[in-house]
Amino acid sequence: MDFIKRQLLEQGVSSTVTVYLANIIVIFLIVGLCAVANFVTKKIVLRVIASFIMKNRFTWDNVILERKVFHRLAHIVPAVIIYYFAQVFPHYQTLIEKGAVITIIIVSMMAIDAFLNACNDIYNTYEISKIKPIRGYTQVIKIFVFIIGAIIIVSGLIGQSPLLLLSGLGALSAVLMLIFKDSILGLVAGVQLSANDMVRVGDWIEMPKYNADGDVIDISLNTVKVLNFDKTITMIPSYALISDSFRNWRGMRQAGGRRIKRAVYIDASSIGFCSREMLGRFRKIQLLADYIENKEREIVEHNGRNGVDKSLEVNGRQLTNIGVFRVYVENYLRQHALIHRDLTLLVRQLAPTEHGLPLEIYAFVQDTNWAVYESVQSDIFDHIFASAPTFGLRIFQSPTGHDLNQGLRRETQAAES
Repeated sequence: MDFIKRQLLEQGVSSTVTVYLANIIVIFLIVGLCAVANFVTKKIVLRVIASFIMKNRFTWDNVILERKVFHRLAHIVPAVIIYYFAQVFPHYQTLIEKGAVITIIIVSMMAIDAFLNACNDIYNTYEISKIKPIRGYTQVIKIFVFIIGAIIIVSGLIGQSPLLLLSGLGALSAVLMLIFKDSILGLVAGVQLSANDMVRVGDWIEMPKYNADGDVIDISLNTVKVLNFDKTITMIPSYALISDSFRNWRGMRQAGGRRIKRAVYIDASSIGFCSREMLGRFRKIQLLADYIENKEREIVEHNGRNGVDKSLEVNGRQLTNIGVFRVYVENYLRQHALIHRDLTLLVRQLAPTEHGLPLEIYAFVQDTNWAVYESVQSDIFDHIFASAPTFGLRIFQSPTGHDLNQGLRRETQAAES
C-alpha cells in the first residue's frame, strides 16, 4: 500500500486522491490475485486430481469427485487470500477477517455435507446398505456440523468465545428439543429400525393408516418414503413405524412363495353321494383314477367288516361328489408347475354360510411377481369353475335378472302345456 502511494505521489497525484486511488488499486490487485488463484485451483489442480482419480483402480474416490467435494473446498483459497491481505486495510481489518473466516466456515460445512453424501453413496454400493442404511446417521452428523458451524459464526460476529454460547444452550434445550423433535424421534426410530431389521430399502410394506402400500425407496432421518403400486409416493414419519403397526412382505419374498387364500362357494343343494355312473366317469379322470380305486376298495372292506345295510346310501361309508372334487382340486394343485410344493397346500371346507359351502384353496405360487401371481391364481380358479359341473356341483351365485326370466319362462311353458 505505501509503495503504491509513493509511486502515485511521484507521478504528481494529489495526496487526497492518492489515498483513494491506492485503495482501489490494491482492491483490484487482491481481486485479480483471487481470480488467478481460483483459476489455478479449479482449472489445473482440480483437473490433476480428477485425472488421478479417474485413472486409479478404486471406485469410491469417483463418488467423492461426483459429489464435488474438492470443487467446494476450492472456494476456500480466495477466502484465505483475502484473510491474509486484510491487514492492508487496518481500519477494516477486523471486519474483513471475520467475513473471510465466516466464508471459510460456510464452505467447509458445505464440503463436509458433500463428503457425507459421498460416504452414503459409497455405502449404498454394498449389499448391507439394504439391511442397515446409514442415511439417517449421516443426517444427524450434518445437523451437529451445521449447529457447531452456526455457533462458531455467531461467536465470531459478536466477538465471544464459542464455549460461552455452548454454556447458554442449556437454557435453550427445551426450545431445541421442540424444534428438533422430529429429528430426535427419527434418530431413535432409525436406530431401532436398523437394530431390529424391521424395514429395508426395497421392502414391500403396507400401512393403511398412512395409505401406504408399496416398496420402500428411501429411509432418512425423519421419513420413510414408500412408492405405492399406483405410482404415488407416501411419506411416513420414521417414528410411526415404531409406534404404529405395519405389515412387511419381505418374508414372503424370502420364502419364494406368494399365498393364494380364496374360497369358491358350492351350492349346498348340489352336494350328494356318488352313484356308480359318476364313479365310472371319475375313474377316467387321470388325477383321480388311483384315488377312486383305492378309496372304493377301502370302503368295500369297511362296510363288509361292519355288515352295513346297503339298501340305504346313508348307511356305512360312501363317496360324495364334494369330497371327490376336493381331492381332485388338491391333486390338480400338487401337479401344477407353478405351485410351491415345499410350502403349505390345503383344499379345505369352511363353515357353511348363506352363500353355500366354502371350499378354500390355500397354496403358494412359486413366483412372487404380482403379475405372475395373479395370472396363476386366475388360471387355477378358471379351471375350478369349469370343472365343478363334471362332479355334479354348482357354484353358488345370487339370482340375477336372467335367472328370474328363465324361471318365469319355464313356469309359463308348464302352465301352457
